[in-house]
Amino acid sequence: MARDYYGILGVDKNATDQEIKKAYRKMARKYHPDLNPDDETAAEKFRDAALAQEVLLDPQKRQIVDMGGDPMEQGGGGAGAGAGGFGGFGGGGLGDIFAEFFGGGAGGSRGPKSRVQPGNDALLRTRITLEEAYTGLKKKVTVDTAVLCDTCSGTGSESKSKPVTCDNCNGMGEIQEMQRSFLGNVMTTRPCPKCQGFGEVITDPCNHCAGDGRVKKRRDITVNIPAGINDGMRIRMASQGEVGHGGGPAGDLYVEVHTEEHPVFQRNADDLNLTVRVPMIDAALGTNFTIDQLNGEELTIDIEPGTQPGESIKVDGAGMPRLRTDGFGNLFAHVDVVVPKDLDRKTRESLEKIRNSRDEGARVRTTGDGQEESFFSRIRDKFRR
Repeated sequence: MARDYYGILGVDKNATDQEIKKAYRKMARKYHPDLNPDDETAAEKFRDAALAQEVLLDPQKRQIVDMGGDPMEQGGGGAGAGAGGFGGFGGGGLGDIFAEFFGGGAGGSRGPKSRVQPGNDALLRTRITLEEAYTGLKKKVTVDTAVLCDTCSGTGSESKSKPVTCDNCNGMGEIQEMQRSFLGNVMTTRPCPKCQGFGEVITDPCNHCAGDGRVKKRRDITVNIPAGINDGMRIRMASQGEVGHGGGPAGDLYVEVHTEEHPVFQRNADDLNLTVRVPMIDAALGTNFTIDQLNGEELTIDIEPGTQPGESIKVDGAGMPRLRTDGFGNLFAHVDVVVPKDLDRKTRESLEKIRNSRDEGARVRTTGDGQEESFFSRIRDKFRR
């Protein structure tokens, strides 16, 4: 059965953390092993007091105690239940073999499981636009989790009465049976089938939750998504996950945020990238273009005369907001110079005049060649690579 942690320290259920610490110090001074070197009873009381302080100063563990459970016996083992017995083996190791044949192996009897247990965490994924990642938003999401049964308030009992000690296992949560094996007659231990290992039985199970203290329910939750959140980040919402068995404290809900692909911008951390296609003449003479930023404002970007293919134009502070801090990333406009293919006669004649007037031509570039390349040869090399 669940230990009386309040009784161990001699405090009531409304005791503050300071009162709990004071009660522990008083017991520690009285029962400390250094003061009672040969007194096993004093040593045991000192250990119990230390454990009681640990449990009652932990809000989640204390909540389990207040609901009638024992947080140190979750899963049927209490402190050290997962040690695996012999040689540090985990589940399925020698410890479990000896536990099966000798009633608990080196660790002794496991004892009853706590009916009140913490709930599991839950994970939910949601998608947002890049504009929403830029501005941040409050988004309503729908989650299916276990919630506290409102019929029995988590007790599992229709009348909300306390469970009674199981008369099949006398509250131990397990039964022992003699079986024949290759080792001869051995005593085996298994969970009690009547109480499922809890050591206690609910005499009038709740019709709504069948004694579990929780039910599945779909509910809407509003998530605060901060500006600048990155793709794949998770937002933790404390105590919004599953309510535990027996009405135990709820786990956390994690909302994983994914950003949809944008038709113009590509994100790299806090920076934004875009590609602008610039006609060859505009790259030579210079021009500008206007884009709509993610916040809805227009931004005009200048392309300087003589801009080369593959050059990038940096606009400071025009990127994404930095998450939970001041400032913004940068915007990079990557220039893609477009060379016309189908030229009409008039355009061809104009370009030929330009070429003849500049007295430039194609040439092979050699290693260490420091001479300035012609505009047309740069274009040619760009598209041959």
